[in-house]
Parts: sequence; structure tokens; C-alpha cells
Amino acid sequence: MPHPASRPHNRLLALVPPAGRTALLGLLLLAATACGPTTISEFSARAYEQATSLKVEALALMDKATAPYAEHADAVQHLKTELEKAYEFAKGRPENEISARQWRILIDPDRDLLGGFLADWKEQSAFSATFVEEKKTQIARAFDTIIELESGKKKPDEVRNSP
Repeated sequence: MPHPASRPHNRLLALVPPAGRTALLGLLLLAATACGPTTISEFSARAYEQATSLKVEALALMDKATAPYAEHADAVQHLKTELEKAYEFAKGRPENEISARQWRILIDPDRDLLGGFLADWKEQSAFSATFVEEKKTQIARAFDTIIELESGKKKPDEVRNSP
């Protein structure tokens, strides 16, 4: 049996920086579902607005993570509540499993995106400005993946007029 690193897909994955793997996973999920009988929900202006607004709110709050968590605990709790609402909205829409999974990955406190950042901030109290900027870039990309998926969905009138 060949060594796992010698497999072509493992060598290719090694070329992708860790920050880009989340976006790559999202694209692969989209490609996989595009080839099968699964359909995707139609565009929702509410979902798009939630994602863009929460991106701005999250990144602004992350700027404050150089200060002690305790000073911003209420704002963090408010953001987490709004993120959960967005996830529940995505989860409740028919044929919207991909978007719901992206929200869950973003907000999961045991992962390395926004949920993990907020959990680590609470545990560590504050971060360096350099670390915050690096995480903001990564988390902005994750939000962009959610936003791009939503904006790429067919509008309701396009769904009715398609063959």
C-alpha cells in the first residue's frame, strides 16, 4: 500500500494553505452537490443581509480582542446570539443544508473560526493585534464563502422561469 503522502490528492491538499482549506471545502461541497440530484435553496435577501451584517459586526468586535474579554462579554454574547439566529434561519430553510453547515462550522466553539476565536478570547482574556488581524482575514474569508453561496443562488423569479 502506498504511503498516504504519496497519494495525489494528499500532495495537492498539502499545497493549499490551512486558511484556504475551509474555502476549498466549501467549493468541493458545492461541486459535489452540483453533480447530483440535490437541489439548493433559492436566494434569500434576509439570509444575505444577515451574513453581510454579521460579518461587519464580528470583525468590528474582533478588533476589540486586544482588550480583556470581560470588557466586551456582553457584546460577545449578543453576537453569539445573532450568529445562532442566522444558523437557525439557514437550517430551517428547505434545501439549504450546505449553507447551514457553513454557518455551523463558522460558529462552532471547538473549531478554528469565529466560534473558536470567541471561546479562546474568553479563556485567554486578550490577544495580540497581529493575531487578531490574522484571524480576521481567515474569518472574513469564511463569511465571504457564506455570502458568495447565498448571492450565487437563483432568485425566485429565475427558479420559476427555468426549464
